[in-house]
Amino acid sequence: MIFDAHAHYNDEKFNEDRDTLLKSLNENGVEYIMNNGTDLESSVFSLRLAEKYPFIKAAAGFHPHECDKATDGFLDEIAELCKNKEYVKAIGEIGLDYYYDFTPRELQITVFEKQLELAKELDMPVVIHDRDAHGDTLEILRKYRPKGLLHCFSGSLEMLDEILDMGMYISLGGAVTFNNAKKPLQTATSVSLDRLLLETDAPYMTPVPFRGKRCDSSHIIYTARKIAEIRGIDVNELLKITSDNGKQLFNI
Repeated sequence: MIFDAHAHYNDEKFNEDRDTLLKSLNENGVEYIMNNGTDLESSVFSLRLAEKYPFIKAAAGFHPHECDKATDGFLDEIAELCKNKEYVKAIGEIGLDYYYDFTPRELQITVFEKQLELAKELDMPVVIHDRDAHGDTLEILRKYRPKGLLHCFSGSLEMLDEILDMGMYISLGGAVTFNNAKKPLQTATSVSLDRLLLETDAPYMTPVPFRGKRCDSSHIIYTARKIAEIRGIDVNELLKITSDNGKQLFNI
């Protein structure tokens, strides 16, 4: 009953065993995976995965680090992918990342806002990346008020409350298992269960006890166990709640 709300199985780290791994995941309890694009090429790859595997759904969009690839016509290209409504369920991942100076902030904001406008036009949810850009991210979300998900949420509890008040969801991943996981644990304790999803960000953000190894959707159980423990609920109940939330958000 696992719903992995955010993964990247188009990543080259899965090149050697992608098909074998994905089949094994579905056979062992992974119900759905949302595979996110970061540019046009990876968005097309996500669509192809969704066409091949019924348990994979795709998101198409330009990540803030890939905004320099968002040349003239990029919105039309994303919109064209989104016509495949059976397979493409969101625009993502999109947003802001100020941790690295890979892309000018002004360009990130422009591309982010254009994709939010497209999501509004197409009536689709968004998958948002926000790293060290909480102020600008929140200001833009107040402006557009999209439906969607903030993945790997790392903002304050005050930001969390405002995001939830907007009707949006958040997802949490392997960071809740880390030894220094203060903020993720605060979020996991405070978030309304009806707005929580679980993610891996595979192949990244591998939870304890597999730190340093490639992450895949089977590892989500370690995140689920940690959150269930601090919330005082059964892990299977948490998995069902978060799976139901994912299906509702992404219209699956």
